[in-house]
Order: sequence, then structure tokens, then C-alpha cells
Amino acid sequence: MPELKLADRTIATENPAFVMSIVNADNDSFFAKSRGGFSLAKKHIMEGADIIDIGGESTRPGSRYIDAKEEIRRVIPVIKKIRRFSNLPISVDTRKYDVMSAAFDAGADILNDVSAMEDDPRLIKFCADKKIPVILMHKKGIPSTMQSQADYKDVFLEVDGYLEKRAEIALQNGISSDKIIVDPGIGFGKTARQNAVLIRRAGELCKKKYMVLMALSRKSFFGEVCGRKVQDRLWGTVSANAYSVLNGASLVRVHDTAAAVDMVKVLREITNAGS
Repeated sequence: MPELKLADRTIATENPAFVMSIVNADNDSFFAKSRGGFSLAKKHIMEGADIIDIGGESTRPGSRYIDAKEEIRRVIPVIKKIRRFSNLPISVDTRKYDVMSAAFDAGADILNDVSAMEDDPRLIKFCADKKIPVILMHKKGIPSTMQSQADYKDVFLEVDGYLEKRAEIALQNGISSDKIIVDPGIGFGKTARQNAVLIRRAGELCKKKYMVLMALSRKSFFGEVCGRKVQDRLWGTVSANAYSVLNGASLVRVHDTAAAVDMVKVLREITNAGS
């Protein structure tokens, strides 16, 4: 069963994957119900989340970056309120050293970086020194233009090669392999077919040396495949998450905690049933 070493403790789950629940402390997320603060985080916690993932900067296709001061203003109060309520691990969805440093001081545990620590290289030493787990994601370009850059000869090989290189840089700078999580970046500069390939082969990433996170929740992939609007993409999300976990994903990043928790519990029961 998955284990993850934080700076001050190790977390584990008896289920086949951790459930990471999304709190977007901004008003630009593609799914309006993911926007919120402590009350949304508390709801996720009560529904059984293993990790709360807080973001203050939207990275949806077409979005624009914001500065660190505004991002800190959005996320730090939420982290502090969660910490007064719960010791549940908190990850922070940021590309910026200043934001992660402030978040760590406020009680955050994990860096979730859509740029795989390319945008602000200071994060590498910081996370190594503080012994913070890092989620390294693949994207092509920046959110405002990435969907026009979905050009790959072999999407799996290119994504896999990129994540291998970023993980190797992390290792060379003192981040241990058990604190590295890779994310193929579903929806970040990929077509529906390319996303499908990455979902099918996610468990093969980096020769299975690192934990894999799948962030599939309600993304446009399900709109293209199923013809569903964002509010109606839960069934597709649960299906793809289950497939990913059965094929090696150790974390699923979701908007709908209760459904994801039920999914991993059912998978646990089935896989443990024997013959």
C-alpha cells in the first residue's frame, strides 16, 4: 500500500492510492465548485481525503499567471485555518519559491509544481533542505498557449523522458527518490488521444521508480470523449481514475472526494478478495 515520507512523518493508506482533494483559492478554476477556502477543505477532510491540495493560481488552458504576493494572499489564510482544524497533509499547487516558502512556514507539507521546478529553480534546494516531497508535472508551453502546442512524435516517450530528466535533477540536488512523484500532465498541451495514451501507460512512467499522480478530475478529455459538460464528468473521472490506480498510480487528484474514496475502497476490497 502507498506510503509517502513528509518532512516530519510518514503517511500511509490501506487503499491502493491516496486521494488528494482540490481547493482552488481563486476565481478562475474551470470547475466552479472547486473554488473555495477552509469550508471546502473541511468538506473534503470530512469525506475522507488523504491530502488537501491548495492552489491560488489557475493553470487551466487559457489562464494567465499571477504574481507571488497575490498567490500568497490567497493560499496562506486557508492553510492556517486548516492547520487549526486538522493535521492532514497539505500540498500547495505553485510554481514559485516565495509562495512555497510561506506555505511551508504556515504548515504545508508537499510541493505540487506544474512546471516541475523549472519556472523557479530555487525550489529544488528549498525542497531538498526542508525534506519536502515534490510532484513534478509535464506541460508543454504555458497555460495561455499550451493547447496549440500538442505536437509530439511519441507522446509517451517525450513525457516520460521529460519527467526522467526533471526527477534526475531533483535527485542530484538532494531530493530522495521516495519524495519524488511524477504527473504526466493530462490536459496540459495534449489532445484527447494523447491524454488517452498517457492514462493507459501512466504506471510505466520513469520505469516505475517514482510514485505516479493522476490529475484527471473533470477535465476536457471527458468532454471530448463523452460529450459531457464539466458538471457532468464525474462518471468518466471515476472510471479513468480506477483504471489508472489498477495500472500503478499511487495518488489521484480530485474534485469529488466521496466518490474517489469509495472508488479506492472498492478497488481495495476486490483486489484483496483472493480467489
